[in-house]
Amino acid sequence: MKLNRRQLLATGTAFAVLGAKGAAAAPGGLNARVADVQLLPENYGQTRIWDFEGMAPGPEIRVAQGARVQKRLMNDLPDATSAHWHGIRIDNAMDGVAGLTQDAIAPGASFDYDFIVPDAGTYWYHAHNRSFEQVARGLHGALIIEEPDLLDIDHEEVLILDDWLIDPDTAQIADTFGAMHDLSHAGRLGNYITTNGTYNLSKPVKRTERLRLRLINAANARVFQLALDGLDGWIVAVDGMPLAQPRQVEGSFLLAPAQRIDLIVDVTADTGGAGHILHLDRNESFSQVAFEVAGDSARSRRAAPRPLPPNVHAMPDLAEARGLALLMEGGAMGGMRGGMMGGRMSSMRDMMQSGNFWAFNGSVGGMDGAPLATLSRGETVRLKIANETAFPHAMHLHGMHFHELAPDGSLGPLRDTTLLDRGEVRDIAFVADNPGKWLLHCHMLSHAASGMMTWIDVA
Repeated sequence: MKLNRRQLLATGTAFAVLGAKGAAAAPGGLNARVADVQLLPENYGQTRIWDFEGMAPGPEIRVAQGARVQKRLMNDLPDATSAHWHGIRIDNAMDGVAGLTQDAIAPGASFDYDFIVPDAGTYWYHAHNRSFEQVARGLHGALIIEEPDLLDIDHEEVLILDDWLIDPDTAQIADTFGAMHDLSHAGRLGNYITTNGTYNLSKPVKRTERLRLRLINAANARVFQLALDGLDGWIVAVDGMPLAQPRQVEGSFLLAPAQRIDLIVDVTADTGGAGHILHLDRNESFSQVAFEVAGDSARSRRAAPRPLPPNVHAMPDLAEARGLALLMEGGAMGGMRGGMMGGRMSSMRDMMQSGNFWAFNGSVGGMDGAPLATLSRGETVRLKIANETAFPHAMHLHGMHFHELAPDGSLGPLRDTTLLDRGEVRDIAFVADNPGKWLLHCHMLSHAASGMMTWIDVA
């Protein structure tokens, strides 16, 4: 397969990125702050970002399954912030949603996060106040929960995919947050694509080595279409939750904003060559990550991997499920004429003037209105989500995982974020077994900021 180098920024210049360096987080501490880093080549000058502990992405937090995480978030930013621990079945007070589960942490203030991590898998943390801006400025990092038993692999890589919207004249992040086009169309899409803060990231490997790759999509709105070249791979987990059986990668697969995929891959490229995670875009393929092959491993090819140990969840009882519906409307080319906003019916023009372009069930979403539903603890929910907009949406439920339902009604793999293309309808099912107020929103973060947000209340 022919690999073409990506055209970068407005200059069309291809270059390698120097990853932002910084000290590891102090035990129990996580500082959110402003930093100037050499994100682009030196002739571009430094880029001012917002980050955790001077790193982009932030420091990896890695603990054992069942361990306790204690982090004091210090806010040294010019804006209030919070931290959401994405995908963790967490105590509601620790979920980090400013305006719903806690007050935003003011500049100069701090907040103590303290929680247990019940599930092994690949998760991440990110800012959750004005997240459409703060995540895009760099406020995110990986949260890895390790299984009790070691896997039969040679080593693993955590790979955080992201895109940055950069002004090539200044080398700074474009200060266009809340732009009407981003709010009403596909969201904020960057022009500079990185893995772990690096363009064209490469890693040394040996032929026939077996790797575990933990992929995280931290982009504001970009859906990555990915494929493998020179690597034989199996998907073993999605959104942190192990599959009942590994699924061999054939062709391409999608990674929507906030989603994670765990792969087990064998290096099949020849010595002197490279295996690649390919990014497919506009009928072209680019190397998102290259695995440069130098020599052969001492081991020959292994048999297909076994499933990861499952995380224990309550199973939905579809026969007793409570049915709910969520209709997504609005956006450019959506044809919506208006919706409920602030307790009254408003025209689309009035919605737009207030920065709202989307509606759930005919109402502009938010955290200050009534919940989508008030549920009893332990109740099974079957939620039908219909996308009647012209754009895809990645719907994320806090505090719980859900099953996507197949057309025959069977339960698919557990997830916390599901991607719906335009015109698509999907049923999800979950057991409301975690009490509290839980956000349900589009993780195209500009969409959440402009109406695509609601919540459920589990008593």
